[in-house]
Amino acid sequence: MTIRRLGAFFAAALGAIFVLTATNDAAAQRLESRPQTLWVEAESFADRGGWALDSQAMDVMGSPYLLAHGIGVPVADAKTTVRFPSAGEYKVYARTRNWVAPWRPEETPGTFQVAVDGKKLETVFGTNGAPWSWQTGGTVAIAEDKLDVEISLCDLTGFDGRVDALVFSADGFVPPEEIDAMKPLRLAARGLSAEYRNVASGKVYDLVVVGGGIAGTAAAISAARLGLSVALVQDRPVLGGNGSSEVRVGLNHFLNLPPYPNLGNLTFLLGPHHGGNAREAEHYRDRTRAELVALETNIDLYLNVRVNVVESAKTDAGSIRINAVCGENVATGERLRFVGKTFADCTGDAGVGFLAGADFRMGRESKAEYDEPSAPEEADAMTMGASVQWNTVETDAETSFPEVPWAIRFSEKTIRPSTHGDWDWEAGMNLDQIADIERIRDIGLRAAYGHWSYMKNRTTGDWAAKVKNRKLGWVAFIAGKRESRRLLGDVVLREQDIVDETPFEDASVTTTWPIDLHYPAPDNVKAFPGEEFRSICKTTRIEPYAIPYRCLYSRNVENLFMAGRNISVTHVALGTVRVMRTGGMMGEVVGMAAAICKERNCLPRDVYASYLDDLKAAMRKGVAPPTEKARRAVRLAAQFERPDWLPQDAKNLALGAKIAVSSDYQGAAKYSATAINDGKFDVYQNAGRWVSDKASTHWVDFEFAEETTLDAIRVVSGQASAKTPLADFRLQVERDGAFVDVESAAVRSNDLVIVGLRFNPISGKRFRLQIDKTPDDLARLWEVELYRVGPSVVEK
Repeated sequence: MTIRRLGAFFAAALGAIFVLTATNDAAAQRLESRPQTLWVEAESFADRGGWALDSQAMDVMGSPYLLAHGIGVPVADAKTTVRFPSAGEYKVYARTRNWVAPWRPEETPGTFQVAVDGKKLETVFGTNGAPWSWQTGGTVAIAEDKLDVEISLCDLTGFDGRVDALVFSADGFVPPEEIDAMKPLRLAARGLSAEYRNVASGKVYDLVVVGGGIAGTAAAISAARLGLSVALVQDRPVLGGNGSSEVRVGLNHFLNLPPYPNLGNLTFLLGPHHGGNAREAEHYRDRTRAELVALETNIDLYLNVRVNVVESAKTDAGSIRINAVCGENVATGERLRFVGKTFADCTGDAGVGFLAGADFRMGRESKAEYDEPSAPEEADAMTMGASVQWNTVETDAETSFPEVPWAIRFSEKTIRPSTHGDWDWEAGMNLDQIADIERIRDIGLRAAYGHWSYMKNRTTGDWAAKVKNRKLGWVAFIAGKRESRRLLGDVVLREQDIVDETPFEDASVTTTWPIDLHYPAPDNVKAFPGEEFRSICKTTRIEPYAIPYRCLYSRNVENLFMAGRNISVTHVALGTVRVMRTGGMMGEVVGMAAAICKERNCLPRDVYASYLDDLKAAMRKGVAPPTEKARRAVRLAAQFERPDWLPQDAKNLALGAKIAVSSDYQGAAKYSATAINDGKFDVYQNAGRWVSDKASTHWVDFEFAEETTLDAIRVVSGQASAKTPLADFRLQVERDGAFVDVESAAVRSNDLVIVGLRFNPISGKRFRLQIDKTPDDLARLWEVELYRVGPSVVEK
């Protein structure tokens, strides 16, 4: 059996010094034998405060780490309580780095301090150079009568300081710099075994899906609804990948097209139904995906688990067979093992296939290799890049943003004024999208911060007025990748197959996005050589084209499927198939093919060779519809999408109003009217509502300190699980001591938990939500939002 580990590969690639296993065991024993050494992993802090958990580069630098991503505002302290082994004076080490040192070594924006028992050490960490390394931080005295001590990480800037681990040593122990040498020490410090524990008591899954983006989520649900036992393993805390609130890319393109118009029924439910990048978090429907997966009893979901080991073996026929994949929980360090019959690599980076020894390609093929018209003359390592998107929001007062000399520097000549960073804020096309991902993401951060600093401090005229009251609302810290490794299948789809509409008998998912290839923008290359962060696209229009099923399984790993951007295509062909809705349909087909593998006791290749008619029948039918319970959850989640008429930075005026209500609930539970305009609602938590007493009618009054103009309202009502929303209600305004109806601001026979209305502008100091009909004669309100939106907003 072959066991391949990502850490070993990357350590070799980066020139790290390897320590043999025997030496590693000795290192662990060395730590255990030192009663006066304490090792604390940053990701294990009980309260992370405002620090984010970043795992995207852990295979390169050795561990997840905490990131102080406050976009210029220091984040809340991370805190945890530890027990020191004994009293004494301990030398302090923090594994960290100066993240801008590759470009501006004299600048140190990402700094923090460590506090022990509430007292900050004098050392400012994050100043120790470009590589991840142990920075010494002085000493701390621990008393015999106080061995249980709170440790805090205190961010100083909000500009992405980062820390991997802390070590406190009272006996001369110096933590090693080598990544491989640290692994057993980390395990020993947390009392973890080096062995991977079988999940679910050694259960053998019919399908193990690694990667919980749109493709992976679709594959898992598709297989589960066909009766397969499925493990869905995702290395982030949410599902959706680039389509989640962490990256915020809109889902494109078309679904439900010939030859199999029922492909896409499931994918349609997995994201918003209209596009938009870098929008507000709720637009991306993380909760919808989580609930759809939770409703599938055949799926075991494992979030925050990074697969970094594959157990595989050579077969008598010379192919490779995967027996299990193993991963590490990025928060707890727990090591888990997933045994399966078939596997689906939906990681984007083709991590499972790579570790298994699958044939793959990365970069651009030469023109001669596949005779593609758009391919370069010579093969190279260039890929499409990763986007670090961002947005800004309007506030009530003038805002400021500091000078950032460590960021990318703009001038009047190089600035392209904007209040929003979209898909074309794309970096790293000439870097390695896997080994260099931290650097690529950091280029994106430096671009966003440098741009916004110039906008706030250097622009004049109309642009200065436009940004006067705006502030950064969100900057991605997870980079949105487009391309890295592509696994090779029995068919490698080429540009001319798509353009010439070459028919394949195993045609499956229909791609409709153009062949869309990205390159560094020439003016950006000229202005910022070596740190390009803007892109252009070159597109070739295509007719809808059905991708062969043989692109969806590995040609040399016999039980491995793939779906998403890592399928068997050339770099040029990737330009069309890489978008998420197309990937979601691939996942649907993979789930169907896995079910055939189980039913026929066969392998993915056999589905094409012997059971293609079975697959065609499944694709004609499509993924089984959700249960009625799932339908209700999806319908509710769809209501949470921000309507197009409501700008992202619109101010909810109800927050400043004084509230009065007709009555309060008289039962044992207490539901305060203050919930109506507290700016938050969670429709799965009934305690966060106002509930009236029983009556035939009810009302809520909003009184403003001064004349206020409104032209829109949103009402969130009912109880958990989408029940009992307000049925009939209307907005009124006070005139001469009496309330009169606002024209076009009434709802009748409502069955939506969230409902919004626009109406002609109306001014007043007192407004009333008159509630005329409710289920059970009880009014239940999570929130009422009042807006002055102005002219209609059309999404760009």
